[in-house]
Amino acid sequence: MKSKKLLLISVLTAFSSIAAAQSDYEVPRTEWGQPDLQGVWNFSSDVPMQRPERYGTQEFLSQEEIQERRDQILAQRRAADEAAARISVQDVPDESSNPGGYNDFWFETAGLGDVVRTSHIVYPENGRQPAYVEGAQVQFGGLGPDVPGDRPVRYVVGGIDKSGPEDRGLSERCIVGFNSGPPFVPSLYNNNMQIVQNKNTAVIMTEMIHDARIVPMVDKPALSDDIRLWSGDSRGYWDGDTLVVETKNFNGYRQSFGAAGQNYDAVLTEKFTRVAYDQVDYEFTVDDPSTFTDKITAIVPMIKMAGQVYEYACHEGNYGMINTLRGARVEERMISEGIDIGERD
Repeated sequence: MKSKKLLLISVLTAFSSIAAAQSDYEVPRTEWGQPDLQGVWNFSSDVPMQRPERYGTQEFLSQEEIQERRDQILAQRRAADEAAARISVQDVPDESSNPGGYNDFWFETAGLGDVVRTSHIVYPENGRQPAYVEGAQVQFGGLGPDVPGDRPVRYVVGGIDKSGPEDRGLSERCIVGFNSGPPFVPSLYNNNMQIVQNKNTAVIMTEMIHDARIVPMVDKPALSDDIRLWSGDSRGYWDGDTLVVETKNFNGYRQSFGAAGQNYDAVLTEKFTRVAYDQVDYEFTVDDPSTFTDKITAIVPMIKMAGQVYEYACHEGNYGMINTLRGARVEERMISEGIDIGERD
């Protein structure tokens, strides 16, 4: 935990020097003369996606607010360390309690890079998600108990039932990673992606579910409207030193942004701009008139990693799905036989 604290403090205090270095940064070029975005990039963050209302239209924290935030984070870390030290391996949780997910040892929320923003959302100007249009679909999932609802389940974590895999979230089904995008949204862990380029193509590969979007950089006929994909159909072009990727033709079985939408009519525009040796500014705009009354634009810094993206073998080792459904069948049998499922041998 100590290393995480030092990392967070150093990142906060080093922001001004990073910004100064970026102003005269010269973007490297590939052998084809294009900006070189290749490498493994991490988009972890402790900045909220939506801006707390108290900041209004304030996009960046003041120096005083940065210090206040640093003190709060260190206090939270100390409290977490003290709570962890009090836990005994002999402690047995109450049977009615929710075990939740992984413990925070695995969480990647140290906030690498630009951590002085009040939110990742920069448009609308209040940094908050715009209102839903009337009739927009909204589904909430999570690590807690199942949430009542109907198929299809469009959120990634949790579920509505355990009758079949179709009742579980997309990440539990190994279809869509909970942070694999598009767009890329910082999450609890595995916030890694890799860009590979050649003259006419860019490949954007995610760690979660190891999905690879192959983005053509040349004019190609658009897909017909009846061809729909989980990650949409992406086409790219260069706008100066910025790689712009426009994605359409989503299949409608995922949410557009946050907990809302069904993305069938969504258009996603992503911009990748290398601003330093170790940083790419990632900007995305979600335009879904079937879900939101306005567009949403967010900026998420990506930091270069000195490592590789390893295989995330979800389906190959997805014992969780099998055991979740098997456990539900066992509970049903026990209830039918009049056995109290609260009893344990």
